[in-house]
Formats: sequence, C-alpha cells, structure tokens
Amino acid sequence: CGVSGQQISKKMEIAIIGLGYVGLPLAVAFAKKFRVTGFDIDQVRVNALQQGVDNTLETNENELIEVLKSTVDNPTGLVISSNPESIRSCAVYIVTVPTPITRFKSPDLSPLLSATAMIGGILKKGDVVVYESTVYPGCTEEDCVPVLEQVSGLKYNIDFFCGYSPERINPGDKKNRLETIKKVVSGSTEKVADELVALYGSIIEAGVFKTSSIKVAEASKAIENAQRDVNISFVNELALIFDRMNIDTQEVLEAASTKWNFLNFRPGLVGGHCIGVDPYYLLHKAQCLGYHPQVILSGRNVNDSMGHFVASKVVKLMSKHGICIGESKALILGFTFKENCPDTRNTRIIDIYDELKDFGVSVDLYDPCALRDKAEQEYGISMLPDLPDLTIYDAIILAVGHDAFKTIDFSFVKNQSTVLFDVKGILPKDLSHGRL
Repeated sequence: CGVSGQQISKKMEIAIIGLGYVGLPLAVAFAKKFRVTGFDIDQVRVNALQQGVDNTLETNENELIEVLKSTVDNPTGLVISSNPESIRSCAVYIVTVPTPITRFKSPDLSPLLSATAMIGGILKKGDVVVYESTVYPGCTEEDCVPVLEQVSGLKYNIDFFCGYSPERINPGDKKNRLETIKKVVSGSTEKVADELVALYGSIIEAGVFKTSSIKVAEASKAIENAQRDVNISFVNELALIFDRMNIDTQEVLEAASTKWNFLNFRPGLVGGHCIGVDPYYLLHKAQCLGYHPQVILSGRNVNDSMGHFVASKVVKLMSKHGICIGESKALILGFTFKENCPDTRNTRIIDIYDELKDFGVSVDLYDPCALRDKAEQEYGISMLPDLPDLTIYDAIILAVGHDAFKTIDFSFVKNQSTVLFDVKGILPKDLSHGRL
C-alpha cells in the first residue's frame, strides 16, 4: 500500500530513480531507516555499486557496503538494480535523474520524462512520486503528472500523489552533506506534504522547510543557482574590464571585501550540473510566458564567455614571450568543473581546450580527479594518465584548484619562457603571468 493516508512506516519501501551524485547519497541515507531499492539504467554503474564501489566519491565506502548488507528479513537496507520490476512494490518513488540542457541551451526533459513513464507503468493507488531533479516552476504538474496519468490510467491527487524536494547536493563537498543541509519539501496535497516532511525529516539533521505548493519549491531551486550565477557573472565582467585597465582583479576584490557587507564572489569558469545549467530552465519558462529576462541572460552570456577569454589571454601572453603560436604546446591542469571532485559534467574547461586548438596550439590535459573514461566518452578527448614533465610546455593553464596541484613546484617558469596562467588565483602573484 502507498504512503498517503497513513503514518510513515519503517516497513514502507522507497525507490530512488537515478543513482548519480544526488540519488546515491539519498538512497544510502534512507536505507539506514527504510527498505530502499536504488534503480539506474546504467548497468556499469549498477554493477560497480553492487560491489560497493562509488566512483563519484559522494558516499562513504563503509556506509555503502553496510547498507548493502541487507536480507529479506531486514526491514532496512539498500538493493541496487537496473530492472524496473524490482521497484514495483515500492510506495514512494523519488526521481533524481539529470535535467541537462540541449546544445541550443533549452531544457532537455527526456531523462525526466523517460523515468516518469517507467514509473507510470508500475504506479499503484496510494503511491507518491517525488521529484528532486532541477526543473522550471510548473514542470512537475504540467509535464510529469500528465505522463503519469496517461501511462498508469490513474488520477492525480485521487489515486496517486506527487511531491517536489529540490536536491542541494554539492559534489565534492565533505562538510555540507545531505544530512546537514536544510531540505525544502512540498506535496500535491497538505496531507502528502506533511507525510513527506516526516519522511525527509527522518534523515535530514538540519531540518525541513515545507512550502505551500510544488511550484514554490521548484522556483526556490531555480533561483538558488540563478542568483549565484548572476553574482559570479558580475565579478567575471569586472575581470574583463580590469584586464583592459591592467588592474589585478583579485587585488581589487581583496580590498573591497574589507567592507562588512561586500559579497565576496570570485571570478572563474561556471560549469557543472547546477549553476551553469539551471538558469536556462528559468529563462525557458519566463520566455514561454512572454517575458524575456535581461539580468539572468546577460549573466549567462558573460559566464559562458570566460573560457574563450582565458584561452585568448594565454595566447596573447605567449605571443609577448616570443612563442610561435602555431608550433606551441600547452598543458591544461584540471578538467572537472570544480576542485577535488571527479565530476566533469558541463565543464567549461572544454572551452579553453577548444579555443586553444582553434589557435593552432597543441594541447594536453591532465586531471588526477576526473573520470577519464567518462570525459573521453562525453567530450571525445584523451587525458594524460600521469603528470607530465612541465618544462616541455610553452604554456600551462592551472584551470582547477585541486589540492594535488597546490604542491607542484612551478618555480621553473622563472627561468624559461613558459607562460603560467592561474585561472583560480591560488598561486603567488609573482609566479604566474596572469590570473582571473
């Protein structure tokens, strides 16, 4: 039986659809208190997880192995599967599949709607479907619910119910974890919302915030990342301006941050599964309603241009050093979208790589954290397996602030013409030839 109309029971079965950076930590957390089945269509990922191996590094290996040690008689624990039949008996379905954008910067709902159709095929009376994937306001009830109704033959808010609880996972962050971040929760009825508050409240130490509607919860997620995107775009634009003035942006920000209410954002490349993607969902919905956002769109345009700016800056610096661009060799250190994280989704380092290649530069990539097979599959590039001899390069771009890069001795650049560009601003100023 489903969750609606009754108290949360430890005997209730939960399905987590999508076992990536968001879904797996959620599945592990719930599996400590409930019977959970984690479902994913990636058989390679499923096989690895069944062996207790998480290549995203988002879960503690011991925790994962412990919750996998479940038996038929044990009311808690985690089962990993790629078979839709394995989740048929569940009462709550939590969807955590990716919501990317197309190459035209429009929402790609195909993974979300595909997962929704699959759930519709096994949906029962009383079941609850909760979405955590980032969407635009209205998507759950306007796009997903009709699919659930059509495939299942059931009626929304009569036979089955929905909820929305936006994910707030920060990949690679070992301090701000699922349990320590306040959870926004909503439901399609007041009763279901209260039941979902109780459900999430059982695993979220930081507490739960209930919204008045699913749309409000969807909108709150959309603006979280849009706000950060706009703030970063402002300092990125400052970097573009100050570069023309020959002023060090980092020094300007350091001086300005001495004021108590200055927002201390830093320039950089904005990629990943959230900040570099989510604003386009809000843009799409606004444009569908006849409003054309200016601030959000201009911020996106600035941030999307930064990889090309870095590459052009490096080429100009090489030219000043008398290096023949067409015969030059460059090394990019880092390919993930953030430091100490294997995630390469929507990484903007690819923009630096492509732009340098367009200039005729021979480019190598090295990243000790990135999943090399995933990067090659998605971007068609091969990364070096080990850190090469740095002295053979005409230019080195420190693109990601991995801890492993902070111990590298770059002092050799003082004795040769190699250009060292510090995208993240983590090296001493007198060592690098340029930084954002």
